[in-house]
Amino acid sequence: MGRVVTRVRWPRKVRDDVIRAAGGILLREVAGRVEVALVHRAGRDDWSVPKGKLDPGESYERCALREVLEETGYHCRLVRFVGFTEYRDRRGRPKVVGYWVMEVLEGEFAVSHEVDDLRWLELDVAARVLTYERDRDLLAALDTIGLARSG
Repeated sequence: MGRVVTRVRWPRKVRDDVIRAAGGILLREVAGRVEVALVHRAGRDDWSVPKGKLDPGESYERCALREVLEETGYHCRLVRFVGFTEYRDRRGRPKVVGYWVMEVLEGEFAVSHEVDDLRWLELDVAARVLTYERDRDLLAALDTIGLARSG
């Protein structure tokens, strides 16, 4: 089971054998309700927030923006750092993923080789749809009112 680390320890010291990744929690306000974007990865048949592995020499921030664009089609800006999750991937390797709340600037979702669906859901509905407890923990850690208004 993963854990959410809400305090930023920067720069983050991570062992060389750890998989590093980053992602985004895309929030929007619609008619006074906060919604979050979830992606469905057909190859794994799971629902999660968009994320992916860092390229060599890439920062967590740049990776988060790139991966969100690749998986959602949205150009975004970073709003606030949320924290890290730490867990073992499906091959048993240790993995650390940094997450940011993001604001969508422009773009449009298009199906890709990794993601076949994107849904904007209210936070309580999203928490029930998410496949992984660690992603539910991320949503639970959000200050939704403050984050929605800051974007």
